[in-house]
Amino acid sequence: MATTVKELKATARPKSGKGAARAERRAGRVPGVIYGNNQPPLTISIEDRELRQRILAGRFLTTLVDIDLEGKKHRVIPRDYHLDPVKDFPIHVDFMRLGEGATIRISVPLHVVKAEGSPGVKRGGTVNIVAHAIELECGVESIPQYIEADVGSLEIGHSLHLSDVKLPAGVKALTREDATLVTIVPPSGYAEEQKAAAAAAAGGAAPGAAAAPAAGAAAPAAAAPAAAAKAPAGGDKKK
Repeated sequence: MATTVKELKATARPKSGKGAARAERRAGRVPGVIYGNNQPPLTISIEDRELRQRILAGRFLTTLVDIDLEGKKHRVIPRDYHLDPVKDFPIHVDFMRLGEGATIRISVPLHVVKAEGSPGVKRGGTVNIVAHAIELECGVESIPQYIEADVGSLEIGHSLHLSDVKLPAGVKALTREDATLVTIVPPSGYAEEQKAAAAAAAGGAAPGAAAAPAAGAAAPAAAAPAAAAKAPAGGDKKK
């Protein structure tokens, strides 16, 4: 699951400032910057169409990139990008330069797997993803594309926590281990059904409990004829 390295061509942008950035956008290019690793920042620009495709493809902020800047490659990772609030196309992008053996903190998406086999889902429950991403710390060469959350054994009302998830080697979670990632939410009316089932179970035990008094009541009824039988005998003696 380690992230693959993509390539991206860039052009040096000698001027900075809003005016120069607007000129780049009019030319169909997106202004950006490469910073970090104790080196001076580099102002660059990238073709709008190519950058937009990379962003729309997903996992943009967790993918290592080799930026080809006039024949020299810079190993970076995208750290942020800004979209036009109206037209929704990229207007700026930031890349962080990565040195060899560097460690990075990164947010990685959570992928829920085996939901169709969950007993809770089979009984009508719904998978509720509480955390869509996990904060991790890892080496730049071992950034996972995503973390799998296996919910195949979850029942209704049960949850999967971070401590239940196996992380790749060399990857450390920055989130609390008891953090809830996924829960199986009961279907509508489930609580009422459970109450009705409990009431039915309690009602099924009632006939057995009532049977004892009924059996005990038979004893006095049987004794009455015996007492009545003695009464005539006593009357005969008086005569």
